[in-house]
Amino acid sequence: MRKLTSAIVFAGLSIALIATGCKSKKNKEVPLPTDEVEVKLPCSEYKSDAKTFRAFSFGESMDLNTAKRKALSNARAELAGMLSTTMKVVGDNYVKSSEYNNKEEILERFEENARTVINQELRGVIPVCERSSKVKNSNVFKYYVALELSADRLADSYYQTLTRDQSLKIDYNYELFKKTFEEEMRRFEQGR
Repeated sequence: MRKLTSAIVFAGLSIALIATGCKSKKNKEVPLPTDEVEVKLPCSEYKSDAKTFRAFSFGESMDLNTAKRKALSNARAELAGMLSTTMKVVGDNYVKSSEYNNKEEILERFEENARTVINQELRGVIPVCERSSKVKNSNVFKYYVALELSADRLADSYYQTLTRDQSLKIDYNYELFKKTFEEEMRRFEQGR
C-alpha cells in the first residue's frame, strides 16, 4: 500500500513539474530591439471582450475633418469585419446544431439577415474614445478613435430580424441561438 501511495505522489509531482515546465510562453513579453521605441497610440487600449465589440483606428490628413472621416471609416470597417466573421460562425454553429432539414437554405437566410443587421447596427456604434492632434512643424492632423457596439444589442437586433422572417420564425430557437452566440463571444474574447 505504501509503495502505491508513493508511486501516486511521485506521478502527481512529475505531472505537476511537466505541466509547469511546458507552460505557454504566449503571454511573455518579448523585449523590443535596442534601436526601437514602443509607441502607445491614443485610444488603442479599448479591446473587444465577451460583451462588447470594439475597434480602434486613426486617420491622418492636412484637414482635421478628413482625418476624422478616415479614422471613423477605418474603425467601422474593422468592426464590420469582426461582426461579420462572428455572426457567420454563430450562424454556422447554430444551423449545424439545429434540427433543420433544409440547412443550406436556412444558413443562407441567416447570413442574409446577419448582413442586414450588421449594416443597421454599424450606424449606431458609440465612440468610446476620440483624440485629435496636430503634428509639430507640419500641417498634418491625426485623429484617433475607438468605437464599440454591445454584443447583446447585436444579438437582440438579430433576434428581431429573424422573428420577422416567416420562413425562419417557425423553427427558430432563441435559447439555442443565444447560447451559440455567447459561446462564440467567449471564444472571441479568449482568442484575442
